[in-house]
Amino acid sequence: MKKEKINNDIQFAILATDVAILTLRNDELYIKLINVDRPPYFVGIGGLPGGLVAPKETALDAATRHSKEKAHIDPEKLHMEQLYTFSDVNRDPRGRVVSVGYLALVPWDSLSVSEQKDTKETWWAKAIMSKKLAYDHNRIIDMAISRLRSRITYTTLISKILPKEFTLTELEKSFESVLGKDIDKRNFRKKIEKLGILKELDKMRRGQKHRPASLYSFKSASVREIDVL
Repeated sequence: MKKEKINNDIQFAILATDVAILTLRNDELYIKLINVDRPPYFVGIGGLPGGLVAPKETALDAATRHSKEKAHIDPEKLHMEQLYTFSDVNRDPRGRVVSVGYLALVPWDSLSVSEQKDTKETWWAKAIMSKKLAYDHNRIIDMAISRLRSRITYTTLISKILPKEFTLTELEKSFESVLGKDIDKRNFRKKIEKLGILKELDKMRRGQKHRPASLYSFKSASVREIDVL
């Protein structure tokens, strides 16, 4: 049998991962950014937490590690889903790097004070923005938001960005904040009640402008496929 000739000149792309960590804060989507300082290409510019995948790591392992080490967020609090593989040839000016992107969701109220706090090295920014970020991270964020908007219409993924307890009005506002548009509130409440995905708690939301409102939570912690909108 003829032996295959080995080409020692073969070069491979480097594998990395980037994580789009989204949360709802004051009825707006926010994204976690870090300071990217890679002169001469990027000097003190915002970007997503991420980096190379180590030889003995999976892409998810690396995404989890970078979320902890660079975004300074406890990965146990994150719901993480693989988003897309970004492989444009010139996406990284330093060389050939392919990145596995992840969508990560976290409720704002589950974050500690230090995780919520902005510093020079890491901060929260409004996700809908035009400011140029490092690499192709604007594209990754756009795709993450698009994926989130799509998924909340046919799954219970919205639960991963909400507090554990919420009113129906807060649930409606969360959908509107993510979708970027108003929803038919009357039909929405009828649909939610019919789906039976919520349980009413023996608690009320008090101390606000309106009368006390019942609190709810999702019956299941798992993300279920269901016709929400």
